[in-house]
Amino acid sequence: MAKTIRTVCALACVALLTACGGGAATEGAKRPLVLTTFTVLADIAANVAGDKLQVESITKAGAEIHGYEPTPDDIKKATKADLILDNGLNLEAWFAQFVSEVDAPHVVVSDGVAPIDIAEDAYRGKPNPHAWMSPMNVRIYVDNMVRAFSSLDQAHAADFHANGENYKRQLQQVQDELTGSLHRLPSNERALVTCEGAFSYLARDAGLAERYIWPVNAEQQATPQQITRAIEFVNQNKVPAVFCESTVSDAPMRQVVSATGAAFGGVLYVDSLSGPEGPVPTYLDLIRHDARTIVAGLTGAAR
Repeated sequence: MAKTIRTVCALACVALLTACGGGAATEGAKRPLVLTTFTVLADIAANVAGDKLQVESITKAGAEIHGYEPTPDDIKKATKADLILDNGLNLEAWFAQFVSEVDAPHVVVSDGVAPIDIAEDAYRGKPNPHAWMSPMNVRIYVDNMVRAFSSLDQAHAADFHANGENYKRQLQQVQDELTGSLHRLPSNERALVTCEGAFSYLARDAGLAERYIWPVNAEQQATPQQITRAIEFVNQNKVPAVFCESTVSDAPMRQVVSATGAAFGGVLYVDSLSGPEGPVPTYLDLIRHDARTIVAGLTGAAR
């Protein structure tokens, strides 16, 4: 009899633990899944979502976003998504075909941003897609996310709004750091020369003249004519340092360095965050890193 009682008690305990464990797993599984096209958007979205949504990036840290080719695993993950966020402004050339294969709704987070048009080459007149390089533009991204998340999960709309307002305050702080540090540059150093033309919004905010080798990352880039134009700009304006982005080869810019004597000022981040142990694990870190790298390169502090 005692053995029977012990057995019943043991089974009851197992059932209770299973129920508790199953309940926790179910609770976690109930969080809607939000997919973003790249890691920068995922970090911004995670700040707005808090712990109410599960946010993941389709592309990994370090990926080149413009010409990304979705994998079967990406498609499989997207079929489970409750919402997909993309940047828009022609950034994700692969995205239209990608979403045509899944039923999840999607939201363009750059809606409402005043675009800066690309000034040259085959992309002339098209919007520069790198709007997130202005923290003030990202405030618009945040508002779009708050609305999308509130529609997706109405019970936590107040949380999304509060998270969004808190994050926008942080964006203002970073904007003030960015403009304050770059506005101190002498007039002859107020030029930003990069591999890709990804810094139009940052340059506008900071009052920098912008020059690049190619306007948008593409399969064919860094033609001799493009490199020559960059060399001429650096020589004519006595630009002290030039830069390149983390997701592309810096070999073309090294040619500019060799031909002009300008210093290579460092690596800038645009299309992707680094891993957790890297220099830019978050979007706010990315903007701070780029501003400090530009200032250090142009003033000679990095040399």
